[in-house]
Amino acid sequence: MNILKRHSVFYLLYLAVWIAAAIHPRYPQDWLLENILVFLAFPLVVWLDTKYRLSATSMSLLLLFGSMHALGSHYTYARMEYFDMVTAYLDLHRNDYDRVVHFSFGLLLFRPIFEIISYYSRSLMVTLLFTFATIVALSAVYEILEWLAAVTLHPELGVAFIASQGDVWDSQKDMLSALLGALVNLLLLPSIYAGIFRKREKDSG
Repeated sequence: MNILKRHSVFYLLYLAVWIAAAIHPRYPQDWLLENILVFLAFPLVVWLDTKYRLSATSMSLLLLFGSMHALGSHYTYARMEYFDMVTAYLDLHRNDYDRVVHFSFGLLLFRPIFEIISYYSRSLMVTLLFTFATIVALSAVYEILEWLAAVTLHPELGVAFIASQGDVWDSQKDMLSALLGALVNLLLLPSIYAGIFRKREKDSG
């Protein structure tokens, strides 16, 4: 069966969430900035899914992460109102929804990236470490692109877009959040990834 037909439900669900979040966003210009990478990432995911035959689990994780980003871009990350209850309950000094999404980047995207890298590696340990390094590198690249987009396209939206909320170490903490999310996979789920790797070796065998 064609891989796109197998995973059509994931694409349709994401498009439904994305369209809903695109309707009357709180700050339309900020929403556009937040979605520039989405316009590039969505066709990339389709291509990667077709080429590497990502599992349904990976597609579910990508769907969850994409939906979290769509929600954040609708309200802006710093003002994601549904997270205000968590902020108040934990007596936080800022709305940390952006940190949750950065953590989820490392937590949720680890598996699809692992599945892709496993095609090119004969060592489970190398695959795990390279996946971890890829997560950290992508997180750093995103922070740089976020800064460049803010200062180049709409400097007046910089604070809303970057969602630093007055924290001068925001970018570093965002990268740390992604690193910790990836670390959860390394420390708590090694047996699952060992099983995925063995299956990949058997299928390519």
